[in-house]
Amino acid sequence: MLYQYLDGDNWRHIYIVGDLHGCRALLDEQLLAVNFDTRRDLLVSVGDLIDRGPDSLACLRLLKEPWFRCVRGNHEEMALAALTQGDEQLWQMNGGDWFWRLDGAQRAEAQACLMRCQELPLIAHLVLDEQIVVVAHADYPASRYAWEQPIDEYEVVWGRDRIHRLQRGLGENIAGADAFYFGHTPLDNPVSGWNQHYIDTGAVFGNRLTLVKIQ
Repeated sequence: MLYQYLDGDNWRHIYIVGDLHGCRALLDEQLLAVNFDTRRDLLVSVGDLIDRGPDSLACLRLLKEPWFRCVRGNHEEMALAALTQGDEQLWQMNGGDWFWRLDGAQRAEAQACLMRCQELPLIAHLVLDEQIVVVAHADYPASRYAWEQPIDEYEVVWGRDRIHRLQRGLGENIAGADAFYFGHTPLDNPVSGWNQHYIDTGAVFGNRLTLVKIQ
């Protein structure tokens, strides 16, 4: 699935969270602090639930929660390549070694969750009142956004050209939507420019986890 449509009218509050990378305890603290209500609120992740942090399996279990949505990150892509194509080296080099340290039952659970990541969208399209908010892992590699238009899927998950230009003071709005939220590139603090917001603040490296309320 390339795009997923989410209608804000279905929830009271909607939050977007940066790359988790196994930091489930940090997420639970943040949700408690904002009085997140699992019956009425929605959490949308920019992807990279797994690797490097202390509890990747607990983060994968979020996929089973009705109050949680996620787009696919490059770490989910590496895990899927390892599990479906036998390309284990790249994943292990980038923090996937936790998977092989799990015991049999936990590894089977983790593998089942990771296979579910094949069904994750690359782009979440949120409609909030009069606004369209787009969530993707790394970039929306086009000058104009349109629901379900074909897009370079590799750049959606891996691309850094746009944020590198933004950090040099270069860039422009992406037409067709009001706001875009991305992760992928660890930052000391969230970075915003034009209508783009980068919210991976490197929680797994000892920094804070960024949670943004958009509704």
